[in-house]
Amino acid sequence: MKTAIGVLLTAIMLFPVYWMINVSFTRDQDMRKSPPNWFPVDGTLDGYRRVLDEQLPYLGVSLLVGLGTVALTLLVAAPAAYSLAKLRPRGGGALSFVLLIAQMIPGIIMAMGFYAIFLSAGVLNSVPGLIVADSTLAVPFAVLILTAFMSGIPEELLQAARTDGAGVVRTFVSIVLPVSRNALITVSLFAFLWAWSDFIFAGTLDQGGEHQPITLGIYHYIGNNNQEWNAIMATAVVASIPATILLVVAQRYVAAGVTAGAVKD
Repeated sequence: MKTAIGVLLTAIMLFPVYWMINVSFTRDQDMRKSPPNWFPVDGTLDGYRRVLDEQLPYLGVSLLVGLGTVALTLLVAAPAAYSLAKLRPRGGGALSFVLLIAQMIPGIIMAMGFYAIFLSAGVLNSVPGLIVADSTLAVPFAVLILTAFMSGIPEELLQAARTDGAGVVRTFVSIVLPVSRNALITVSLFAFLWAWSDFIFAGTLDQGGEHQPITLGIYHYIGNNNQEWNAIMATAVVASIPATILLVVAQRYVAAGVTAGAVKD
């Protein structure tokens, strides 16, 4: 009984995804058919052809922004988490509290602040500016997750490294980072997904740029082709593929990473 209920609820939640795929293959003349086709009868690939012709540059920019956000997030968050977890600097508890509060700030408020800063710095409507902005969402989360994991690393392991002559940096690079692989993959995945799906920062900080992410590509496409729903849904399907692949590949690492530090021996 519980299995049947679970399957039913899963089917209900996934139905919008199925309908998006179904519409992406539906011909324009069948779009307003009543009742609609529950399967792509006489399906067409016209929507996907339009995506490949018009949306690939947007997808490339999103991939660049996503990877850049992951790199910047790890570069900032991993050393910060190691410091909070093992070096225990003065004011570390207050900093952790500030990072927690930072996640509660609405994105639109941050976007307005970034707009004024980027305008003065001359990085408005640029990919690097968008990477910096997206990283501000991922870094607090990454620091908290990595701190929880690194706090569980046995002190004996770090002491052995110090006994062998390893300094703080060498211990961090050679011991802490390899041991923290699951947590690093987890925060990398979430950082990429946040950057990939971001619309607020993109719409505010890169609206007039020459290189725009896929979220703006879909937005402009809907505005310019509001009757071509198969092309719109095809764009959404293609934009969902990278995130889906990453979630499937990294699933077991994420399961281990998000529970890291939750239980102590």
